[in-house]
Amino acid sequence: MIAPADLLVVHAAELATLATGSVPRRGTALADPGIVADGAVAASGGRITAVGPTEAVLRSVSRTPATTTVDASGRLVTPGLVDPHTHLVFAGHRAHEFTMRLHGAGYAEILAAGGGILNTVRATRAAAEADLVAMGRERLDRMLAHGTTTVEAKSGYGLSVEDELKILRATSRLGASHAVGIVPTFLGAHAVPPERKADPDAYVRDICEVMLPAVVREGLAEFCDVFCERGAFSIEQSRRILSEAGRLGLRLKIHADQLSASGGARLAVELGALSADHLEHTPSDDLAAMAERGVTAGLLPGATFFLLHQKYADARAMVEVGVPVALATDFNPGSSPTLSMQMAIALGCIGMRLTPAEALSAATINAAHAVGRAADTGSLAPGKRADLVMWGISSVAELPMHFGTNMADTVIKDGRVVIGGGRTT
Repeated sequence: MIAPADLLVVHAAELATLATGSVPRRGTALADPGIVADGAVAASGGRITAVGPTEAVLRSVSRTPATTTVDASGRLVTPGLVDPHTHLVFAGHRAHEFTMRLHGAGYAEILAAGGGILNTVRATRAAAEADLVAMGRERLDRMLAHGTTTVEAKSGYGLSVEDELKILRATSRLGASHAVGIVPTFLGAHAVPPERKADPDAYVRDICEVMLPAVVREGLAEFCDVFCERGAFSIEQSRRILSEAGRLGLRLKIHADQLSASGGARLAVELGALSADHLEHTPSDDLAAMAERGVTAGLLPGATFFLLHQKYADARAMVEVGVPVALATDFNPGSSPTLSMQMAIALGCIGMRLTPAEALSAATINAAHAVGRAADTGSLAPGKRADLVMWGISSVAELPMHFGTNMADTVIKDGRVVIGGGRTT
């Protein structure tokens, strides 16, 4: 018996399936988006049931009066974008710091003066949980409208057990109520709070002995992250926090080598982190170690662009040595206030010299691997969530060309059209 479909997307000019195995794409495989010409996707119950040429897919399923059919003629169709590094939940803004930066103030200088992360900490501590949920929901709405269907969301603007839990509880409420899938990460080690500056090691001890157990007890995070950088957390402090997080059952991430060669990427290899993110100053030997261990590089070109830095992470060297690369927005109020993975794709090409096909792989299947969701999303294959985007362009090659413009025409999440009407019949 031919199975009925409740969603059909048909006649895509290019259907980028990103079909892959159980490991991230790397090397030359990164440049193969798995294009099907005149492609189609069928779904039922929110899951993909068939992918391939339109005529073959139509023969494999049946339509009912309840079937939604989206005509993608002349359009590119891809998996929903996955944003594997965001700081989604916070209060306040840091617009004045942008002007300071234009006058020559650096990231570390602004942080040392009590601005930067600490500025957002003050505003977030003062905000009610319900207000954080409302602000997060508005941001997720905009992300979804730009084609992002799954995001990682970090805490890190509370820096006390009560406020970190408040952020993670708000994140949990968003995950239960919004269409966008959310992967929660605990980032209590984002900065040392001002009231703990006299004894940073005591704050690290509190993260390990108080915060982490509380987060795990409430089941509020899947990952633990640390900002390993001069002026934030040292290698030894980062190792202690991440080791304890791993012992408690959390998976590991790390902010590494953003402002200097801090050794963070090497620590990610040592501890088996799923990803090391930023990597603007990572030595070649550490990249080789990442490639050998399969640690994904989370590349955040929006931060480089917005901080007026000249040195982007060397994505081409990473691809050549075999490091799996993922792209993310690094959405946050101070160093990368963009909600658009389309912009991350454009900057990945313009600033890091990824090809459009490589950038799409990095923003879908590899990004899904970086947050432990590749079995469920990031590519178009039977059994996976029916998360798709139909774009107002006809080919993958066009994706980076419209930077600053939202080209997502129709967004489908779990088999349901949630943004735009596309051309439905």
